[in-house]
Amino acid sequence: MLEPARWYYYCDSVGVLVWQDMPSGDLGGNHWDMRSGQVSGFNRDKQRSAESEGYYRKEWKAIMDAAHNFPSIVSWVPFNEAWGQFKTKEITEWTMKYDPSRLVNSASGGNFFYTGHILDIHHYPDPQMPDPEVFGKSGQALVLGEFGGFGLPVDGHTWQDKNNWGYQSFKNKEELLQRYTRSMNDLKKLIPLGLSAAVYTQTTDVEVETNGILTYDRKVMKMPEQTLKQLHQQLYDVTVK
Repeated sequence: MLEPARWYYYCDSVGVLVWQDMPSGDLGGNHWDMRSGQVSGFNRDKQRSAESEGYYRKEWKAIMDAAHNFPSIVSWVPFNEAWGQFKTKEITEWTMKYDPSRLVNSASGGNFFYTGHILDIHHYPDPQMPDPEVFGKSGQALVLGEFGGFGLPVDGHTWQDKNNWGYQSFKNKEELLQRYTRSMNDLKKLIPLGLSAAVYTQTTDVEVETNGILTYDRKVMKMPEQTLKQLHQQLYDVTVK
């Protein structure tokens, strides 16, 4: 989604790097398995109607035009998880040409094509990466676009009291921190293999998903900030030969 200008201004001010995606349209599906290198799900595009395609192109251009001047946006993401993914190579190349100043992640967690700057998988809950033996020579950055999803509902700070959800749920902050720490240690092992970036799900709880570092109302931090800083700093200190 396109956020209010105030949100991007704040990201500009504090140094948050934004991957701006196009909201998913139409329906679609995930058919890839890039961890094992199987190619049966590659190069799959949905057939969208001329009307649907027209709306997509018009709205994607409008988003890029509206957000172009925010330096916090470092990457454009035309498709997410194969939802409505169509004419991937054409759309990606148009995006790269329309704004050559930024990276383009053609399909975050979606069906893979040899196009764009980034090859991005989503994997829950443990961190994984595209197989470097298979994809290491593609010329693209190997990225883990989503992982984690560790859920902890905090009484009095949820969107709804019952039926909250996470990819893996915990009963208290101590359990959550132990699991998060293990995940960060596992992530660190992938960097020397060629992993360029990873995105944890997610910054805050959203509606029924209680897998945020902050609660839905932004009032409770589920893990100590200093501990998180130490865990994250280790990722930047890894030596890559």
